[in-house]
Formats: sequence, C-alpha cells, structure tokens
Amino acid sequence: MALLPRLRQLMRRPSSASRVGARRPTKAARRGDTLHEDALRSMLSDDPNNERAFVALAEIVRRRAADPNSDQDPLAAPVDETERQRAADLAVWALGEELAGNPRAWYPLIEVARLSVHDDHEGTVRRLTTAAERDPSGKALAAALGLLREAGMPVDALGLGVGHWRPREHDPEVARQLVLASIEAGRPLEAKQHVAALDLYPDQKAIAELRSELARDVAHAEQTIPGT
Repeated sequence: MALLPRLRQLMRRPSSASRVGARRPTKAARRGDTLHEDALRSMLSDDPNNERAFVALAEIVRRRAADPNSDQDPLAAPVDETERQRAADLAVWALGEELAGNPRAWYPLIEVARLSVHDDHEGTVRRLTTAAERDPSGKALAAALGLLREAGMPVDALGLGVGHWRPREHDPEVARQLVLASIEAGRPLEAKQHVAALDLYPDQKAIAELRSELARDVAHAEQTIPGT
C-alpha cells in the first residue's frame, strides 16, 4: 500500500499546500489555469459524477504534481519517473477523496478505487460498494464490476454485483458485467442465471441484442470450460 502513507501526509497538510508540486507559470497562464479549474470545480459541485469534468480536473492536478520543477531552477535534478507517477496518482487520489465527500458522488469513488485496487483490496471493495449504493441507476455498479474484472478479480465482482443488482431498475450493462465475471470465474451456470434475470427488465426490445450476445457467450463458455 505504497500510496497510503503518502496520502496521509498530504491530507495532513494545510489546504494551501494540497496542490502538490504547484507550477509557477506566467501570470496570464496561471490565471487561465485557475479559471479553468474553478469552472471544472463548479461543474463538479453541481454534478459530482460528471466524468468529463473530473477527468479534466484530474489532468490539471496530475500535471502539477508530476512536474514540480518545470518553472524552477532549470539545473535542478530531474524528478524520478516513478516518483512523478506516484505524486500524480496521489494528487488524483486526494481530489477523488475530496469530491467523494458529496453524498451524491459515486464516480470519484470509482476513480479512487482504481488507484487502490492493487494495493488496498479491502478499501477498494468498500469504495466500490459505497459507489454502487449511492447510484440508483446501476451505472456505478456496472463501472465497479468492470474495474474488478479488469483487475483480475471476477469473484469479487460477483460478490459485489449479486448483492446489489436490481434487474428491473438497473442499467442492463450490469448484467453484461455479471455474466462475463461468472464466465471468467469458471461459473457458466451462474452466468446463465444472470441472463435469465434479464426477463425482469421492463423494456425487452431494448435489450434483445444484449441478451443474444450474452447467451452466445454463455453457450461458448459451457463448451470450453471443463466440467460444464
């Protein structure tokens, strides 16, 4: 959990120091950067799950953190690339934690979980669970399951998804993630049950193509996974 001690150090600093590695560009550039950041923060205040605004703001804080010597002594020793990446990740982590304080926020929790997925399993699952519980549409749940699958944790994805999926109400993408996680975990029978649960979705015409695709995936898995 290499990031965690550094994160605690950052969070203990006064707010004026939380802009890790702040650059010192010209006044005009600095003013433009500040106006852009203020606009993005305003957008995220209105909608903490605005993905485009979060990504843009994360890029600003990541750039500042990763390039602390850009406007200082040109003869200064370059920052190690690993340290640059760690500082950038830490800055985005702090931003995500800040925005996650909004009780409506789920997307920032997904992004913090993405940074912690290989270092803090318990914290990652906790963040993804909170994100799923905050979003009635199911988009957060689908994103959480996709993140766990990408990290090679299909069983964790199943544990999270089965306990939170509401087939009548949630985005059908949740079903896709659950079926694929079941197949990746070597459980094609469970995958078949998740396909069947799509019967509860109110707009069957809208999910006809998805259902056919998932049924094909399950049939292929039954043929290739030993013992099924």
